[in-house]
Amino acid sequence: MAPRVVLVGLPGAGKSTVGAALATLLTVPFADSDDLVMEMTGRSVPEIFADDGEAGFREIEAAAVADALLDFAGVLALGGGAVTTDAVREELHASGVPVALLTAEPDVLLSRRAGTGHRPLLAGDTAARLAELTAMREPLYAEVATLTVETDFATTDEVAAEIASRL
Repeated sequence: MAPRVVLVGLPGAGKSTVGAALATLLTVPFADSDDLVMEMTGRSVPEIFADDGEAGFREIEAAAVADALLDFAGVLALGGGAVTTDAVREELHASGVPVALLTAEPDVLLSRRAGTGHRPLLAGDTAARLAELTAMREPLYAEVATLTVETDFATTDEVAAEIASRL
């Protein structure tokens, strides 16, 4: 059975936080693709990036997402860059699962990322890297999204309720 909904968006958009609240609201399980990758490999995301590079991580991530799209009946939050892999976008389209794009303004994304630990793709000048990721990923998010929800000025529960009402 496929997930009830998949959440995508930039780092700090609220995918994991909203995903957990939405899963509670829908009384289904929640999974995050980064956690699925760690379960699959026994390594953390930063370790995989350090050992295998981004390309190696994306390959593992694509396999984890493909498995989840087949076997996970809950709310699935994808890592912000998952949509950069052709196979992930193809699997999302083929699955027919609703895909909710969570958005937020750059300053909100930056404030949410502050103090949340090491993100390999946001290393260095976080604001500049986030701007680069936004430019690269926005068209890919638009390609897979079936609904978009702004998270800037809403609480986690409000965003979860909006997604639930639109499913």
